[in-house]
Amino acid sequence: MDIGFIAGFGPIGTVDASSHTFWAGALDISFHENAPRYFHTEEVAGAKAFAIWPIDQAAQATFGTPEWPADRAVPQAWIEFDVDSPAAVADAVEELRAKGLDILVDAHDEEWGQTTARLQSPEGLLVGVSYTPWMHEEPTEAP
Repeated sequence: MDIGFIAGFGPIGTVDASSHTFWAGALDISFHENAPRYFHTEEVAGAKAFAIWPIDQAAQATFGTPEWPADRAVPQAWIEFDVDSPAAVADAVEELRAKGLDILVDAHDEEWGQTTARLQSPEGLLVGVSYTPWMHEEPTEAP
């Protein structure tokens, strides 16, 4: 697997407002709400994206249900490693599976346009291997 960059990182948030209150209020991070309770910014230096992903939304995107499975460690944070194409996400899944890792969700297209697969680290971190098209777009030259 050839990781190009870290596409995003952030806490797995609570279903109430306390996560947003902490990160936005205590640390003065300015977010915009991409979806209800999903707070996102590209304004934190050193990160392409920093976002609060509520646990119920992370569970829905990973397992198809808003409840995190009781037999899995509840993640405190998520990270996504970006590769160079949607096909590279599928290739990464096969490589990780060949190493004996448990893939939670195979490579698939998310409704927001990203290709993603997910697994969980031994520490419980929710790890994505993704292709995020808008992070690969080349700037256009001025005429």
